[in-house]
Amino acid sequence: MGIKILQQSKSQKQKAEAYVFFAKAADMGNLKAMEKMADALLFGNFGMQNITAAIQLYESLAKEGSYKAQNALGFLSSYGIGMEYDQAKALIYYTFGSAGGSMMSQMILGYRYLSGINVLQNCEVALNHYKKVADYIADKLEKSEGIPVEKVRLTERPENLSSNSEILDWDIYQYYKFLAERGDVQIQVSLGQLHLTGRKGLDQDYYKALYYFLKAAKAGSANAMAFIGKMYLEGNAAAPQNNATAFKYFSMAASKGNAIGLHGLGLVYFYGKGVPVNYAEALKYFQKAAEKGWPNAQFQLGFMYYSGSGVWKDYKLAFKYFYLASQSGQPLAIYYLAEMYATGTGVLRSCRTAVEKRLRFLKKRRCFRWHFSCGNELPSKDIHLARRLYDMAAQTSPDAHTPVFFALMKLETVHLLQDILFFNFTMRWKWMKLDNTLGPYWDLFVIGLIVAVLIFLLRNRYG
Repeated sequence: MGIKILQQSKSQKQKAEAYVFFAKAADMGNLKAMEKMADALLFGNFGMQNITAAIQLYESLAKEGSYKAQNALGFLSSYGIGMEYDQAKALIYYTFGSAGGSMMSQMILGYRYLSGINVLQNCEVALNHYKKVADYIADKLEKSEGIPVEKVRLTERPENLSSNSEILDWDIYQYYKFLAERGDVQIQVSLGQLHLTGRKGLDQDYYKALYYFLKAAKAGSANAMAFIGKMYLEGNAAAPQNNATAFKYFSMAASKGNAIGLHGLGLVYFYGKGVPVNYAEALKYFQKAAEKGWPNAQFQLGFMYYSGSGVWKDYKLAFKYFYLASQSGQPLAIYYLAEMYATGTGVLRSCRTAVEKRLRFLKKRRCFRWHFSCGNELPSKDIHLARRLYDMAAQTSPDAHTPVFFALMKLETVHLLQDILFFNFTMRWKWMKLDNTLGPYWDLFVIGLIVAVLIFLLRNRYG
């Protein structure tokens, strides 16, 4: 229930409700709920940070075989956050985490062996760890790889004032919607892509996507025809899977010389979607699309020559097409280039180059939200780290003593209140952040109150 609410939540209040369910399930011993609550306690989700409680929860989860807990304990040990700084213990936790299936632990161990952090530097071991993660992601991609959506060009128009934003402003969306209804074909295709993928903060809506694609296709847009073909090839609520309809729209787009349509026909013949498998036809359409610079077609050509699907194996041609596709960021092309460098297939073997390609592949897929595997990010709202940094600041200059004293007073007050209010998981949700109740300057109010109490006590004593 909690996971479902969290996935569908659009507001902080809904997310908070999800964690209430997690808290109740965790109290009953549900391991996945306990993992969610441990993460919330560690990172301070919704003002509920308590690193000591998080560590206790992670340790009990680790005993139950939770690789997520092993990974988290490894991280905390490696930075000395809430527990003793111990790189040897961190390495053990990461090793157990990777053995249990943690892709994050695999990434961290790969980086450690590549850079020689508390282990002997060993590119081959690093390559092996990165391979496990890359294989996992590539397997998912190969199962779902159809016709990847092009990058949306909507935000490149000069009138869009928020081109750097990952969220499309509502008024701008309404403006583009108005243009689409007025017959702007480019905008129709772009809005179709946005609704198809749920990008720029818009809900994924297959019906709206198909609506805009059909309008653009009626006006003669080859791209729209190709995307309609994609929708019917893959199947969804608005466009049930239909190979014949997909073939029809791909053919319409291909007749206009559209690279996506040509690539779609290649896929239809390559996988035998509604037609007999025909590698010769697939090769023909992939070559035509590749000549137009479509990276997914370039990858498919590389794969055909790499695997010998309908053609003689030719690793030089495979490398050529994988390289061309990788220049446009095609993820599977980068993955196979890494494989070729790792095994010395068609190229001179290079462990370092293979590692670099695998890292580029993983970065391209944005597989992980945590980036501290490379030592470049720490979790937010870390009270223990804040204490350490405040102490360092106080040592740099005598002028820093007073502001550091008041900052530490605020920090310890918050920590004390959180500890007092932490009776059990469910009770934590009764805690409300002081920033929300007294405003952002509540700490000055508390300090003033403390000073007033001290003056009152001093007057009573010496008055």
